[in-house]
Amino acid sequence: MNKNRTLVIMAAGMGSRFGGLKQIEPVGPNGEFIIDYSIYDAIKAGFNRVVFIIKEENFDIFKETVGNRIANQIKVDYVFQRIEDVPAGFHIPEGRVKPWGTSHAIMSCCGIVNEDFIVINSDDFYGRDAFIKAYQFLEYRERMNLKEYAIIGYKVANTLTENGSVKRGVCELEGDYLKAIIESKVEKEDGKIKASPLDGSNSFVVDPDSCVSMNFFAFTPDILDYLKNNFAKFLENNKDNIDKCEYLLPESVFAKIKEEGMKVKVVPTTAKWYGVTYKEDKESVVTAIKNMIDSGEYPQELWK
Repeated sequence: MNKNRTLVIMAAGMGSRFGGLKQIEPVGPNGEFIIDYSIYDAIKAGFNRVVFIIKEENFDIFKETVGNRIANQIKVDYVFQRIEDVPAGFHIPEGRVKPWGTSHAIMSCCGIVNEDFIVINSDDFYGRDAFIKAYQFLEYRERMNLKEYAIIGYKVANTLTENGSVKRGVCELEGDYLKAIIESKVEKEDGKIKASPLDGSNSFVVDPDSCVSMNFFAFTPDILDYLKNNFAKFLENNKDNIDKCEYLLPESVFAKIKEEGMKVKVVPTTAKWYGVTYKEDKESVVTAIKNMIDSGEYPQELWK
């Protein structure tokens, strides 16, 4: 029996800046979504299972669209990120409707994903090279029996939009390994790329080739227990900001580096990111995909 190589897609976000459920905004010539191209690239790279993390109320629309049209191409499973999934004895504050963040989303896979897996956002176009590099890392990790994770590192210049700032994790490296992630608002300004850390510390200029995280991780399944076991501590530490706090995956990974010495390899990719962060981005994404179809990278009908 062949082992699973699993793609986990975080698709429970609200898409507030876009103004809707941007995960299912058509960008391909036959109504394909960005998420379709990620799954297609993952299959080409060797992945054979996809797990969607969604809000329960979006189950029907996901299954009727993406789920049904890829069901004969790859094994499909769904898990729900529920705001009610909190430690026993914790009371959800009245008025809290926003999910608890990306670490909480991944926790939804406990008991469902028991093999090595990769994690991506649903509304980012990552490029096939990134999936190939991630698959190769998992194969190498297993073959060498390495106790480490990986993050796919993008050149920051390949991840920007002309329509405003974007949130990126600026990576600090120690050799080939991650030392820290500085979550920042990144944008072009006066011909330079400026990063403004979300913690309020001083802005700084980054080189176009500087490495940033796009929430594309490769994990072993032990990360799920770590996230679940530390969620209560996160809530306690954020009790004064419980209405708005988010349990975020990059911060959890960084904590595991500090607390347990976990090694996180930075695997570079030359791929270019595309995404619909703002409504104005859609046209450029549609054009980019058309150009890739014209060059033969993707078929005209993705799932034919």
